[in-house]
Amino acid sequence: MSRVGRQPIAVPDGVQVRVESDGVLVKGNKGELSVRVHPLTRVRQEDGAIRVTVEDVEDRESKAVWGLTRALLANAVEGVRNGFEKRLVVVGVGYRAEMKGRNLDLQVGYSHPVIIEPLEGIEINVEQAPAEIDTAQASIVVRGADKERVGQVAADIRKVRPPEPYKGKGIRYFNEYVRRKAGKAAVT
Repeated sequence: MSRVGRQPIAVPDGVQVRVESDGVLVKGNKGELSVRVHPLTRVRQEDGAIRVTVEDVEDRESKAVWGLTRALLANAVEGVRNGFEKRLVVVGVGYRAEMKGRNLDLQVGYSHPVIIEPLEGIEINVEQAPAEIDTAQASIVVRGADKERVGQVAADIRKVRPPEPYKGKGIRYFNEYVRRKAGKAAVT
């Protein structure tokens, strides 16, 4: 049996869940998400909770999609209630991040600015860099109800200029550790 899949998902106040034939629609104050349900799983709502079951608990594929479906539904419920957030920091002399309307304008050492357009349902903000990282120029905050989209947009922003190991310059996640390398030793 799937340890993750058999746990019920509590539906808090303010979140509406509607089970449909091919998926589940979850509505809350942060938005509306639709989760597709694998044909091997069954979803039902009872007693203020969502339960996910499968027909054959011994089938390997059924166990795998059982836990996956439950996790996706739990993320949808959490997302429409509280939302998700990823923070990135821009580190480097002359590196800047600023908002131009809804788009993020990054100037990170290229001859041209890099413009990032957020996906639908995703909000990007630029804030003052946290004091813990004294070399950081700016902090980028990606927010949204869909955990997958928030993570994808954050990964796309980081991919523009990943942190390099010699000086640590680049765009990194807030608490990401960048393993530093020693540079070339000067010959005396």
